[in-house]
Amino acid sequence: MADKESEELKDRVLEALEDVIDPELGIDIVNLGLVYGVDIDDENNVLVTMTLTFMGCPLSASLTYEVKRALADIEGIKEVEVNFVWDPPWTKDRMSRYARIALGLPEE
Repeated sequence: MADKESEELKDRVLEALEDVIDPELGIDIVNLGLVYGVDIDDENNVLVTMTLTFMGCPLSASLTYEVKRALADIEGIKEVEVNFVWDPPWTKDRMSRYARIALGLPEE
């Protein structure tokens, strides 16, 4: 796939991931900074590398389902895999300005 097409697909993936809401905090996983990366291979298989707000968080299964559901309607995507990682650990510093305001946190 051409680089421009790949970037456009990646942008659509990230936009769709903004519809996946963390049920505990009520903010989407992109603005919370939980998504560490989106990789798309030559066959349009998508690997979403993300974390959770804390190790042992019971939401990995439901968030995996929600990520796959959010990306299911994007034309051209074949398989979606979600890879949860714990390094680097998530901190509030990864949150967007929008997420900080929505949660009433001071801007830094």
